[in-house]
Amino acid sequence: MKLKYSLERMIETMKRRKLLFFSLIVATLAIGVVIGTVINRSVDAARPGFLSGANAIAIPSPTQLSSEFSKVAKIVEPAVVNINTESILKEQPRSRRRAPFGGQPYDDPFDFFERFFGGPMEGPGREMRSRALGSGFIVDKSGYILTNFHVVEKADKINVRLDSGEEYPAKVIGKDEGTDLAVIKIEAKKELAVAKLGNSDGVTQGDWVLAFGSPFGFEHTVTAGIISATGRNTVGSQWQRFLQTDAAINQGNSGGPLVNMAGEVIGVSTAIITPTGANAGVGFALPSNTAANVYNQLVKSGKVTRGAIGILMQSVDAKVLRSLGAADGKGVVVSKITSPDGPAAKAGLKQGDIIREIDGRKINDSYELSSVVAELSPGKTVNLKYLRDSKEHSTSLVIADRGKLIPEESAESTPEGEEETGRVKLGISVQSLTQQQAREFELRVDEGVIITNVQPGSVAEDAGLIRGDVILEVNRTPVRNPQELRDITTKLKSGTDVVFLVKRMDRSGEVRPLYFATTIP
Repeated sequence: MKLKYSLERMIETMKRRKLLFFSLIVATLAIGVVIGTVINRSVDAARPGFLSGANAIAIPSPTQLSSEFSKVAKIVEPAVVNINTESILKEQPRSRRRAPFGGQPYDDPFDFFERFFGGPMEGPGREMRSRALGSGFIVDKSGYILTNFHVVEKADKINVRLDSGEEYPAKVIGKDEGTDLAVIKIEAKKELAVAKLGNSDGVTQGDWVLAFGSPFGFEHTVTAGIISATGRNTVGSQWQRFLQTDAAINQGNSGGPLVNMAGEVIGVSTAIITPTGANAGVGFALPSNTAANVYNQLVKSGKVTRGAIGILMQSVDAKVLRSLGAADGKGVVVSKITSPDGPAAKAGLKQGDIIREIDGRKINDSYELSSVVAELSPGKTVNLKYLRDSKEHSTSLVIADRGKLIPEESAESTPEGEEETGRVKLGISVQSLTQQQAREFELRVDEGVIITNVQPGSVAEDAGLIRGDVILEVNRTPVRNPQELRDITTKLKSGTDVVFLVKRMDRSGEVRPLYFATTIP
C-alpha cells in the first residue's frame, strides 16, 4: 500500500511540474508578444510616412565644400599680389622745453642720452624710413592693380610681389580717399593673370565668400566666411556702403579681394572692427560695383568726379517720414535746396520733399542717396520720384559735378529784433532771434524762433528738440515769432502728429536744417 501511494504521489507531482512548465512557456510567449507590439509601434511612429509633407534636408559633405573652396582659390590666387611700401618721414627736431608758467627751460630726460649717442637735438630733423604692407589684385593683364588708398597713400616706393614670387616696382595711377581705393601699375612685360569682377548688387546675406591677401605678411592666405550684412554705412565715409563679412581679415589684408563661390571679386577688403587689433569676425569690403566705377575713372583721368543734385538731406526715422506723408516710412527728406541754380532747384524740388527713387532704384536713407548720386556721371539725366504732401511726383533731373556745385547763400541783415519770451504748449521757452543769432543761423530776424529752454519729459524733448534750436516751421506752417508759435500749438489736439523744421548748429559751427516729429499726448 505504501509503495502504491508513493508511486501515485510521484506521478501527481510530475504532472504538476509539467503543467507549471507549460504555463511558464505560455506566459513567456505572451510577454514577448506584448513587448514585440510595443517595439513595433515605436518603430512605426518614426517611419518617413509620418513626415510625408516635409522635404529631406541635404547636408553637403565637408569634402565637397572643401573642394569648392580649393577650386575658387586656384582660380583667384594667381591674380592676388603682395604690396610692400616704403615712406621717408622727417622726424621733428626735439629742442629744450620751455618750463611751464614762463620759468627757465628744462632738459628732456632723454636729451642726456641723445648728446652721447647722436640723437636729434636742436637743428634739422633726421629722416626715418617707414615700411608697410598690404594686398591687391590684378584687374588688367597689362599690369593694372586695385588696392586701398591707405596702403599706398604716403608711399615713396611701392614694390609688388606676384603669386609666382616675381617682384616689380609699381607706380600710382590714381587715388581716391573718399572710397579708400587706389590703382597702381607694374610693367611685367608679359600677360598677367586677372581677377574677374562680379556684380556686387547680387550679393545677399549668408552667401559664402573667401578673403585673399597677406595678413601680417603671410602671403597666399585664404580665409572663408559668409556675408554677414550688406549696405553697412556706419564705417568710413559717405561714399562707402560696405559688405560685412566674418571671413578673417587682418592687417595686411587691406586691398585684397573678397570673392564669391564663382571665383568673382565682389568686394575689396578695407576695414575691420576689433577691440584687440586682430580679427574679431567683423570685416568690411567695398562692393565691386563701386570699385569698378572708381577704377574706370582713375584709369581714364587719374581722379574721381562725383555727381550731386544740390540739396542737403536728412535721414529721419519712420515716424517723421509718415508725418511728412510717406505712409511706409521710407525715403530721404530734402532739408534744404543748397543752390538756386542747381539740379534740384531746376527740377522743382522743395524743402520737405521726400526722395523715393532715382532711375527705378529705391532710396531708403541719406547714405544710399549720397552713394547713388555720387556714382552718376555729371550731365546724365535721371528720373526722380518724390513725395510732396503725401502725393507722388516724378521729374527729370540732370546730375551736376559735385566739385563745381557751390551753394550760393546769403544772409539778409536787418535791425536788431525785439526779444519776446514765453512758454508754449510744447514744453519749451522761445524768443525772437537777435540780429547776431540771425547772422549765425543765416536767417532774417523775423524768420523763426530760438529755443531757450526745454522741459524734461515734454513733447519737445520727446521729439528731439534741444536748447539752441531755431524753429522755422510747425506742420509746414512758417513760424516768425513766439506769438505765431503759440497760435499754432494751441490748435494742436491730443493724438495729433506734429512735425518741426528747425535749424541746428553743431560743435563745428555748421548749421543744418533738420526735421523732427512726435505725437501730442
